[in-house]
Amino acid sequence: MNTFFTSDTHFGHANIIKYCKRPFASVEEMDNTLIHNWNAIVRPEDTVYHLGDFAVGGGPAAPYLRRLNGKIQFCLGNHDKRLMRSYLDSGWEFDIPHLREVTVDKQEIILCHYAMKVWNGSHKGHWQLYGHSHGTLPDDPNALSCDVGVDCWNYFPISMEQLRNKMKTKSYKPVDHHGPQTT
Repeated sequence: MNTFFTSDTHFGHANIIKYCKRPFASVEEMDNTLIHNWNAIVRPEDTVYHLGDFAVGGGPAAPYLRRLNGKIQFCLGNHDKRLMRSYLDSGWEFDIPHLREVTVDKQEIILCHYAMKVWNGSHKGHWQLYGHSHGTLPDDPNALSCDVGVDCWNYFPISMEQLRNKMKTKSYKPVDHHGPQTT
């Protein structure tokens, strides 16, 4: 079983193609490509953490959920009314937090739709994964944080192995927000 992370798929959202300069001619092409890319690497038994803005628009999110492999765990984003409505309308258990603290392969990770400067355990080597910014925030080479949105990863979810490799490129300088900065 593998673990993946992603954010900001914006299924059903035609305007995101223009806003983010996504290379798709239509929302149908975008949706089908995102689903194809997801299912090309995610198996049914894998876990996927989706960090918000799953589906945007007038219809339900359930048709997209049915087409995707993996056990999907969500954090709410600012555009997730459609996702919440799908959960409520379907009778599925509704427990979608805005922030999650998870451990994957002994790595502590804070998951949130939004980027943070400090987070629980940031001074102890805990990672923070986020979306929302669609790759517009400059990557901080000194922070163990990463934008996992599809716009940053060629429209694929990112694997734990890819994240480990990304974090190895950083010159981690812990900041203890409770006292003087440490180096």
